[in-house]
Amino acid sequence: MTGGAPSWEVFLRPRRGLAHQHVGSVRAADPDMALTRARDLYTRRGDPLSLWVVASASVHASSPDEHDAFFSNARHKPYRYPEQYPMTAEESGDA
Repeated sequence: MTGGAPSWEVFLRPRRGLAHQHVGSVRAADPDMALTRARDLYTRRGDPLSLWVVASASVHASSPDEHDAFFSNARHKPYRYPEQYPMTAEESGDA
């Protein structure tokens, strides 16, 4: 970061049963100010259930450029894919 307030990633949960979703980011000096700014910016419409802020510097993610190398091991686990399992008569509509 080059000067200014740190960046915070904002996650919003619109209602029970749904997961938090990343909705954007804000800049603020501390977590309380980040929550206040996130509330003012991202909850103008609707009545969300909860709001999270996470320091951007604390988020670790894979890069889209690393997709093939990072996720390649999944191809060696065919049990993860539904097409590896035969359909039952009930599922295929033959019942």
